Amino acid sequence: MAEPCVRVLVVDDHPITRSYFESEIAVAKGYTLAGSLALAEEAVAWCRTHPVDLIILDVLMKAGVDGLTAAAVIKRERPQIKIILTTSTAEANWLKQAEDIGVEGFWYKNYGELTLPETMDRVMAGDRLLRDETACLTLGKAKKSDLTERELEVLRHVVACATNDQIAQAMAISPNTVKIHVHNLLEKTGFTDRLELAVHASKTAFVVSEKERIPDKK
Repeated sequence: MAEPCVRVLVVDDHPITRSYFESEIAVAKGYTLAGSLALAEEAVAWCRTHPVDLIILDVLMKAGVDGLTAAAVIKRERPQIKIILTTSTAEANWLKQAEDIGVEGFWYKNYGELTLPETMDRVMAGDRLLRDETACLTLGKAKKSDLTERELEVLRHVVACATNDQIAQAMAISPNTVKIHVHNLLEKTGFTDRLELAVHASKTAFVVSEKERIPDKK
C-alpha cells in the first residue's frame, strides 16, 4: 500500500515561480501537488472545497488580496492546514504578522538558508520556521541590523512617498522626530537625499510599504 502523500497547494502570481514550486513538489518524496493558483483569494475558496495539508503562498500579489491576508482567513477557517509564506523581499515586518496569524513557515526565495523541500519537511515535522534571514543585507553603507525598528518604520513611509507631516501623523510622533529619523537613515546609508534613499530601498525591496502589499488600503 502506498504511503499517504502531503497534499500541497501552490499559490504565486508569477508563472515561472509557480512552475518552480510545482517542479520541486513533483520530485519531493512524500508530497503531491493538490493545485496551483495565481491569486491568494482563490486559495481561500480552494481550501473550503478541496483537501489540502500544506500551502506554499506568496506574500506579495499584483491583484486581489495579499498572501498574509489570505493566510489569516485560511488559518481561521482551517487551522489544521500548514502554511509556508514565501517572498523575494527583505521586509522583516511580515514575519511578526505571520507569527501572529499562526503561519508555520517563512521562506525567502532569494536568500533562504534552507531549500524549499527542506523547509517543507521541517514544517510538516512540526517545526515553526519564522526567523529573519535578512539582517546582513545592505542598503547603501548600512546593514539591515544597523537600523532600528523605528527607522525601518519611517523608511517604509518614505518609500511610499509620504511627507514628514504624513509620517508623523501615521506614527503618532512629531514631524521633528521624523526629520531626525530621516537624517539618521541618510547618515547610516550614505545616501545624499531622501529621494535617493527611497529609490534604492524600493528597488532592492529592502522594505515594502503597506500600500504596496495592500494596494487598496487607505
